[in-house]
Amino acid sequence: MHDHVYKLIEIVGSSEVGVDDAIRTAIARASRTVRHIRWFEVIETRGHVEDGEVRHVQVTLKVGFTLDEPEAAGTRQAPEPGTDPLHEGP
Repeated sequence: MHDHVYKLIEIVGSSEVGVDDAIRTAIARASRTVRHIRWFEVIETRGHVEDGEVRHVQVTLKVGFTLDEPEAAGTRQAPEPGTDPLHEGP
């Protein structure tokens, strides 16, 4: 097994259908912007009740993903101006 380093984030999914749908919705949405998601852990479940019935379920997830491998020294190109979210402007 390779040595992996994981980054953790927390996300919250919600659903009118149920817990499973809230989890799947949250992971699907996070997967559009976070690469290499490997696992999740449900850390909190809560719901919203109206007129004695469950209307929404919210699930807080801890999500782990592997980090990209570092690029070889000196081969990284500078991002185009305005495209690097860590460095605004030119």
